Amino acid sequence: MIRAAVNLAAFLLLSATTAQAVTCQNITFEATSFTACEIQADEDLRLFLRDAGGTVLGGFNALAGSLEDQTLSFATNAGMYHNDRRPVGLYIEDGQQIAAPSDGGGFGNFGLLPNGIFCINDRFRVWESAAYATSKPTCDHATQSGPMLVIDGALHPRFLPDSTSRRIRNGVGSAPDGSHAVFVISNSSVTFHQFARVFRDHLGLPNALFLDGSISRLHAPDLNRSDSGFSLGPMFGVVEQGG
Repeated sequence: MIRAAVNLAAFLLLSATTAQAVTCQNITFEATSFTACEIQADEDLRLFLRDAGGTVLGGFNALAGSLEDQTLSFATNAGMYHNDRRPVGLYIEDGQQIAAPSDGGGFGNFGLLPNGIFCINDRFRVWESAAYATSKPTCDHATQSGPMLVIDGALHPRFLPDSTSRRIRNGVGSAPDGSHAVFVISNSSVTFHQFARVFRDHLGLPNALFLDGSISRLHAPDLNRSDSGFSLGPMFGVVEQGG
């Protein structure tokens, strides 16, 4: 854990010296490349699904184009969705609950319990879903996904070190005090076990949530990166004034 603290300190030092809403960088963990984007809780991180006319946005270009006099400085997919792009599990946008919490019902990785919820208010927090139901926090935005990657410092109990299931994966982890969150996407196929350890062992984050696998996409202008491909459902986006 000392090494994890050093890695996190280095990440935070870079963030403190760049004066940007979002700090993205490529990192290496166990000879594997990942991209990590840190967002402070005082930034305008939101969830997006549809435009003002009710049409599913589906991608970063449409999301950026829907913002009036604002700039999209970061975006990524924000959890699993049905064929019609409806979110699987809890989804709250601008304080309005659009979809109710779910235990997954055997829906692929979402049903690999425990799953979790990422809540945005004046802090950022990854909650295990049962703890969220007990605590009932107020969230301006929230999305449910699964499985949990790291739960109070422990890896998900179903993750195997010798697993042969490898995919592109992305997820989000939150700091213990809720002051910031780090979104991570793998740049090559990884196991759940390795991906979870990026958050716990490399970034020192005690709670982290899987967002999705092969459809994972990232919009990071400061890295000159904006992935295309699959039409997306819910998306995270950081909005800055001026465009």
